[in-house]
Amino acid sequence: MLQQEKITVGANINAPVEKVWKIWTNPHDIMVWCTADEASWHTPKSENDLRVGGKFTTRMEARDGSFGFDFEGIYDVVDLYKEITYTMGDGRVATTIFTEEIGNTKVATTFDAEGMNPIEMQRDGWQAILNNFKKYVEQN
Repeated sequence: MLQQEKITVGANINAPVEKVWKIWTNPHDIMVWCTADEASWHTPKSENDLRVGGKFTTRMEARDGSFGFDFEGIYDVVDLYKEITYTMGDGRVATTIFTEEIGNTKVATTFDAEGMNPIEMQRDGWQAILNNFKKYVEQN
């Protein structure tokens, strides 16, 4: 089996890890921050059963109704305020590590690349979502 390329994105957020974790995992908040481009995309639905073996589903749609998809997975690791690892529907794995450093929290997500889109496009898309998350946390 070929080893998939891994991509890592990250952000330093000016907030304590408890707040970062809560907003990362709360379905209402996810519907607000989980978009790469607020002008053309939105997240009308989010469900999250945050426990090992639990499932999450986040519906992402183009605002003009031209395209949409469900981003979903099953949790493999849920270590409060430290790590969330999940397996996506297509078998790829993503791990997010939360590291608190004097009131700030570093969030780093490493995920298996998929084979349909260029690596740069995947990295840029996930980074844009993480940047939107950072902005949302720091404003709320």
